Amino acid sequence: MKCRITFHTAAAITLAATIAGCGGGSGAAALSCEAITSASLGIAGLKVASAVSVAAKSDGATAAENYPAHCRVQGSINDRTGIDGKPYAIRYEVRLPEAWNGKFFFQGGGGTNGFLAPAVGSLVNSSESNALSQGYAVASTDGGHNGGQADVSFGLDPQARSDYGYNAVGTLTPAAKQIISRRYGRAPDRSYLMGCSNGGRDAMVAATRFADQFDGMVAANPGFNLPKAAIAQQWDTQQFMSAGAGQLPKDAFPPSVLSAVSNRILAKCDALDGAADGIVNNRSACQAAFNLDTDVPTCTGAPDGTCATAAQKTALQKVFGGAKNGAGQALYASFPWDAGVSGANWRFWKLDAGFAPLPFNTLIGAGAMGYIFTSPPDAPNLADAGLGYQLGFSMDTDAPKIFAKNAVFKESAMDFMTPVNATQLSALKNRGGKLIVYHGTADPVFSPNDTIAWYDALNAGDSTAQGYARLFLVPGMNHCSGGPATDRFNMLAALENWVERGTAPESVVAKVNPADPDVVTKGWPATRTRPLCAYPRQAMLKAGATDLESASSFVCQ
Repeated sequence: MKCRITFHTAAAITLAATIAGCGGGSGAAALSCEAITSASLGIAGLKVASAVSVAAKSDGATAAENYPAHCRVQGSINDRTGIDGKPYAIRYEVRLPEAWNGKFFFQGGGGTNGFLAPAVGSLVNSSESNALSQGYAVASTDGGHNGGQADVSFGLDPQARSDYGYNAVGTLTPAAKQIISRRYGRAPDRSYLMGCSNGGRDAMVAATRFADQFDGMVAANPGFNLPKAAIAQQWDTQQFMSAGAGQLPKDAFPPSVLSAVSNRILAKCDALDGAADGIVNNRSACQAAFNLDTDVPTCTGAPDGTCATAAQKTALQKVFGGAKNGAGQALYASFPWDAGVSGANWRFWKLDAGFAPLPFNTLIGAGAMGYIFTSPPDAPNLADAGLGYQLGFSMDTDAPKIFAKNAVFKESAMDFMTPVNATQLSALKNRGGKLIVYHGTADPVFSPNDTIAWYDALNAGDSTAQGYARLFLVPGMNHCSGGPATDRFNMLAALENWVERGTAPESVVAKVNPADPDVVTKGWPATRTRPLCAYPRQAMLKAGATDLESASSFVCQ
């Protein structure tokens, strides 16, 4: 029988209806891997390009690169021609382990998507395993376009924008569950979604649009206000370029300047949690204690690594203060002062991508802003890697275009990219679903202050919000990882305990990545651990504790 699913409205389809209507319930005969075909599935709009058995891998550099024997299914959904004349489809990969744990894991995307990541189920900040190795059936998608992250021209097609923003997840999820049901003869018992950055945004969007499809979601460093954050990318480049006439950001801000700022933040804030250990746990007190103008010396001669010039200070104040229009109105959130400003990942995004002379905020931010988040698209010339577009971007006339729409582009960027009523998660709550959000406090891309404001608003609207949504801040961590931080931890395990055993996470133990150059530079022991506390609590040194390398010496309060 043919399963007649209208995929562009898949968000309205419940799992029960999908399985019952398509013959994928517990009574269906299981298919062998090679028997999974377009015809055998019979799902309208879905094509199976290949279904092959894959042998186990055990020689990866880390356990996260290994996987068990499994069936890998690849294909596409809704093949079509866009209004720009280019071919589009929602490409997918589903991996089905021979030893299935009965659960489904959706792997969130990243950046502007455009490629099909191996569906092994990245646990983001844990290198000890992956979801596939834990027995999960895992799905990933390219977001509805396949030109790679550098190709943002898909923004010329309205449907491709919607697929990227939300529809690829909403379309693939019930289809992947169909494939799982036909492979094993029954539907998944639990369904999870996890991702960082744009993948974190996927999770937060799913919490509002597709709450009926998932039992739990982990949103790491989520870009849930991504169009606004893209405005901040243009803003940052303008500020950094203003600090050194004729110099690129990487030259105007050598690493020594950010190290000087980081050191002065530590001098004012490190001990506020009771421990002088290179980590600012007491984030809230630090924002009041640190003052860039008075706490960082102003260079009176040639910069020597202990000071910042007046122009550098002005640029940093504006960057951390957040993008603003000519009237002084905030266009995106401010950023908290954190010692992680000296992190390599912070520099990669804000100042120096390394593989190119410009920051990644320019290399990815200009094209995404002009093609994807502007309506109608500006389609800027990116021959100079986007620098000219960013410098010419107007905070008064260009920034408002993230809210614009017309007869062709009927959804604005804020419509298709952001969670629907993000501070009202009634569908998630009523379903009994859970959402864990975590964010590095030195994220150079998406502001942790924006995430904190979201969570504060969620709790202000519902005093029971901690019963289904929790926020964890990771001191010092840059975008998704890196920085002087304890950035190795397993949030999927915390989510499983909450969803499946009813144990809400109060804290999660995190350790350092000994290979992180920021950790090596600081000379931290490879055994250092810290508790990540459920916001608004923060880790503080216990009275009388002397072991500054153990999470057990700290308490959340």
